[in-house]
Amino acid sequence: MKILVFFLLCCLFSKFVWSSPRRYTAIFNFGNSLSDTGNFLLSGALAYPEIKNLPYGETFFHHTTGRFSNGRLIIDFIAEAFGLPYLPPYLAVAKGPPVRTGVNFAVAGATALDSSFFYAQNIGLWTNDSLSVQLGWFQNFMKFLCTTRQECDDYFKKSLFLAGEMGGNDYLFPLFSGQTMKQLRAMVPQVVGAVARAIRILIEEGAVDLLVPGQFPIGCSPTILTLYHSPNKSAYDPRTGCLKAYDALFEYHDNYLKQELQKLREEYPLARIMYADYYGFYGGALKACCGESGPYHYNASVSCGEPGSTVCKDPSAFVNWDGIHLTESTYHHVAKGLIYGGFTSPPLLS
Repeated sequence: MKILVFFLLCCLFSKFVWSSPRRYTAIFNFGNSLSDTGNFLLSGALAYPEIKNLPYGETFFHHTTGRFSNGRLIIDFIAEAFGLPYLPPYLAVAKGPPVRTGVNFAVAGATALDSSFFYAQNIGLWTNDSLSVQLGWFQNFMKFLCTTRQECDDYFKKSLFLAGEMGGNDYLFPLFSGQTMKQLRAMVPQVVGAVARAIRILIEEGAVDLLVPGQFPIGCSPTILTLYHSPNKSAYDPRTGCLKAYDALFEYHDNYLKQELQKLREEYPLARIMYADYYGFYGGALKACCGESGPYHYNASVSCGEPGSTVCKDPSAFVNWDGIHLTESTYHHVAKGLIYGGFTSPPLLS
């Protein structure tokens, strides 16, 4: 019943027509594959060339755009809600002319911690474009947007800054390299600390409204459910079918993040720092729409977009797209909760 209600809501929201005040005149986004609109693709997509192929992008754009979904992402729906164009990837506009309605700095595979942290442990990454690199891009791009402190303050107080979701890859790459849950849990203060430092930098540069997402429950993803399948029934949440230990790690991250955000609110009382509860939204449905074989329609040897993979007939009836990322209909559902309340504290339009 819970899953049925979730799908009915998704169908309802897919027909929803955005109507909201034009509160922001620009949006700036930092993150990873959950919000990348093309930077990874423009960088060559060497670690995941399948993103160049359909069915990625098939539902809305009808061609690949570098988005890790069948259509639009949360950031796209937020832009629509405020009457703004979809955010162009930074690598497409870095050399000008300046885009005053916002830019997307997110890169698939990006980590909150710098790449050197992982390479020192012989952990491979998709990209070196970590959160600090993205912040550097933003600071370079600022030169085209404003020249004086007052001009920057006036411009950025009408802008929305999204810092993530950041941190998931910081745990997943070490996990896939064989690190234990105890080792991953010990990383949480460092990872959250990197996100908090980024928020502090953005506020110092003039940001006023910042939306900071937590993590989606990774123990519910077909990738984790397949790779870390357990014969022990007690490893699974009986209500959701998700792997409890992996969800607990991400929930610990979220709780730590919320504590740090509260400290930042006290440090910067004039800033509006909003927490987005991605973890709390999840409504079940563990099977991927695009993939190959297995109980969760996921096979690590045959990725979505590769020969041999298959696609469901109706992606809007699925939560998960390719084993780790979500479908357009799911992102639409989450975006509405962020804007009008339910998943964001406080709501964007409060």
